[in-house]
Amino acid sequence: MRVLMLMALAAWAVGATTVVAAPPPAAAFARLEAIQDAAISPDGSRVALLGGPAGARSLNIATLDTADNTSLPLGDVEAVEIRWAGNDYVVVRVRFYEKLAQRRDYEFERNIVVDLQGEPVANLMSNDHASRYLLRQSIVRVVDEPRPEIYVMSFGWQFRMSLWRVDPATGHGRIVENGGHSTDYIEPDSTGEARVLLESDDDEVWVRARPKGSTKWTKIWSQEPETGEGYYLGYSDPEDAVYFTERRPDGYQVVRHRLTTGAIEPVGQVLAHEPRLLRDPVRGLALGISAGAEKPVHYWLDDEIGGVHRQLSAAFPGQRVSFYNWSLDRTRYVFSTSSPDHPPNYYLFDSQKREVSRLGSAYPELEGAAFGTTRWITYKARDGLEIPAYVTMPPGDQGGAAPLVVLPHGGPSSRDVYAFDWLTQFLATRGYVVLRPQYRGSTGFGLAFEKAGHAEWAGKIQTDILDGVTTLAGDGVIDPDRVCIVGWSFGGYSALTSAFQYPEAYRCAGSVAGLSDLQMLQLHMVRRAGRNSGSFGYLRKALGNAGRDNLRAGSPINQVDRFAIPVLLVHGALDTTVQIEHSEYMRNAMVAAGKDVQFIRLDDDNHNLYKAANRLTMLDALAVFLSNNLNESGVTDDH
Repeated sequence: MRVLMLMALAAWAVGATTVVAAPPPAAAFARLEAIQDAAISPDGSRVALLGGPAGARSLNIATLDTADNTSLPLGDVEAVEIRWAGNDYVVVRVRFYEKLAQRRDYEFERNIVVDLQGEPVANLMSNDHASRYLLRQSIVRVVDEPRPEIYVMSFGWQFRMSLWRVDPATGHGRIVENGGHSTDYIEPDSTGEARVLLESDDDEVWVRARPKGSTKWTKIWSQEPETGEGYYLGYSDPEDAVYFTERRPDGYQVVRHRLTTGAIEPVGQVLAHEPRLLRDPVRGLALGISAGAEKPVHYWLDDEIGGVHRQLSAAFPGQRVSFYNWSLDRTRYVFSTSSPDHPPNYYLFDSQKREVSRLGSAYPELEGAAFGTTRWITYKARDGLEIPAYVTMPPGDQGGAAPLVVLPHGGPSSRDVYAFDWLTQFLATRGYVVLRPQYRGSTGFGLAFEKAGHAEWAGKIQTDILDGVTTLAGDGVIDPDRVCIVGWSFGGYSALTSAFQYPEAYRCAGSVAGLSDLQMLQLHMVRRAGRNSGSFGYLRKALGNAGRDNLRAGSPINQVDRFAIPVLLVHGALDTTVQIEHSEYMRNAMVAAGKDVQFIRLDDDNHNLYKAANRLTMLDALAVFLSNNLNESGVTDDH
């Protein structure tokens, strides 16, 4: 298999490529990805890339068989993703922020249609006034032939969620399926005909569907809200079937419900880890199932796509091969490769020529750098529960006890994955071992494991994290006297909570966009989603329906007197996930109590820090903070 490079695209993504010595500068990690999304047109003639030089998001459209390239600067918005609508339009999803009420910032997502000349031609749903009040503008499906049509969820009669068909040339849409009072989501088939309704109320979550050729809706699945016993995976068009996951005591079983006959069939074996359905982005066909612990394992239902994936995986051993999409005739594929120790690279595969052409790297300034090596471990929590974790060692590690940074993930109903994490590798290249524990409450490891984290936010979740530190210390991997805990979002809550619960175990704690007050978290959830919403119900369940006293006991802001180690707080003022008040009030309480705290406010950024300059500010501050507390030499980072 020949490997080539498309130089025009590579140069656009990089801006200026520099081979750097190890360790790479902080700016090389802080930059936004040079390529963050990629898509090929249905006819396979063009590739669109979202990315560009650091600090300048843009859309690039390249014609593969000629030297024609078009680029559109996207301005001061957060670019999210791209997709084709037919062969003549690229739809760019962007995110922006507006203050619509006193002290209330709202995060909006909208879709902009761009033509082949790189000119914006329309905003989706531009003819519907009511849709401007929706925070999200969800594209459900794109039908490419015979003419492109985009299907969007938006408001219908009496503000009910309904399915709209939108013309990408004008952005104008019209309703094709009205939703009811309980409708959350409508999924159409390849002709745009609605096939599946996802609906819910306070007492039940259910799915209604209708087979091709029928106008009658039939309830085919239901459960009580938040039980977590099963969930909808998707509609498979050529099979006219709906896929679900059943959560069983021994794992997950994917099932297929055929709409024409009503037959319910198990698909594959019972899986130990939470599955994801892989579907053809053009045809809507179910292609396979992905599940796994350390890394995804694929169970292919489509022999052709499965064969291409196996071929590419063999060509890039040790890498996670991820498809983005492919041409309608399945001759050209856009994919990426990545692993915890290798930044993402993007490629075009031509199956007829058997050639792989490199489109570029997500982090071009890191090319040639030495990264830390990551391994997957499991260790026993103090109550005997097996906890999995990623451990990343510094580059060129020669053994011996090194300083440790514990990096608990957000959520807690989330998990770390087998992919490059820029913060992990920034820390590893600075000489730190990095522990990323998949503590109880993490998703993907079974229902019992996830439920074990309920009511344990300030309890066993934190001891799970500490037990990982103890394990590495016992193995001689780290110096137990030089450990710091740093986290983002719920990970920031874990860092602050561990700091006041186990000050003897940690020298310092860092919280980026972290929670500090569980009562304030509940209040913000009620204001955002409502007291009767499923999201608030899940939060209450995850907190064990705790009362005010227990919530105060588990809130770092109410325990500042117990802090005995330095704390670093970093927060974006536009954060609508965890409001900046969590860090501002935490800083104020610690200052009043005479505690060691540093607070960095980033006025123009959100929960994820989407501006490279702000990420760099955070990394520089974190490097100095860790060096001052963990490195006996006091050496700081140089970016």
